[in-house]
Amino acid sequence: MSSVRVGRRRVELSSLDKLLFAGDGISKGDLIDYYRRVSRHLLRHARNRPLTLHRFPDGIDEQGFYQQQVSDYFPDWIETCVTPRAGDRRDEIEHPLCNDAATLVYLANQATITLHGWNSRAPRIERPDQMVFDLDPSQHDFTAVRRAAGRIAELMQTLGMNPHAMTTGSRGLHVVAPLRPDADFETVREIAREMAAHLADRYDDELTMEQRKSKRAGRLYLDMSRNAYGQTRVLPYAVRALAGAPVATPLELAELEDASLEPGKWRIDNLFRRLGQKGDPWTNFQRRATRIESARRALKKLGRS
Repeated sequence: MSSVRVGRRRVELSSLDKLLFAGDGISKGDLIDYYRRVSRHLLRHARNRPLTLHRFPDGIDEQGFYQQQVSDYFPDWIETCVTPRAGDRRDEIEHPLCNDAATLVYLANQATITLHGWNSRAPRIERPDQMVFDLDPSQHDFTAVRRAAGRIAELMQTLGMNPHAMTTGSRGLHVVAPLRPDADFETVREIAREMAAHLADRYDDELTMEQRKSKRAGRLYLDMSRNAYGQTRVLPYAVRALAGAPVATPLELAELEDASLEPGKWRIDNLFRRLGQKGDPWTNFQRRATRIESARRALKKLGRS
């Protein structure tokens, strides 16, 4: 057992040599070091978002688990947020929040490899501050994913929104637009559905809203389901529990045209080289938020044109 001072806190650490990515020789200590170094960038996107933790106490070669409810043994200095449970609002969950580097280090010491966050922030948890499209290929065709992300970004820009793209570190891409938190989840999800329908109609040989894979006929599914209350998405700069320790990485929109782009291109061993060259493309993410009703009005006009 050892400890490290992170900001105003002293965080207890344990089993730093334990391999979490055995095939890559990446230990829990390496994971903690990564999250401590990237905290300035990650916390900007995590702040006040209710979290779901993806923990792997025995490493990624063993079964991990998802955790929403704060454990009794978590230190009392970790901030939390109580939310009504999706599907049964009479029940409540006390989620951890990750608002400082000490919390991030503590969670990494608990073998939290991936952090997933809500699309809203406390205390306005009923008002999302972003819209998300989640693009995963049915087959290994990342060119189609890049092209679809470009289609979504183009539509968002036409509607006056400010799209941002991100590799998920797993299989696909997210296209995310910051919103002013002045509408509820159902409104944002409905507009996202209308946008998806517009795209599926315009590019009917490439894109579909059909959930069943057997009916997609090779087209890419426009998944906007993460815009519902209680849904989460992987946080920017979070590590994924996959070989090589890939990282969910914010992109510049122009990178969607790069044929070498892959969802696991950046990992904990090369992410800081990228940050040193490009910085964080999402630095001003929330400052570029727009009103969802403005997008709805623009979409209606587009449908009439």
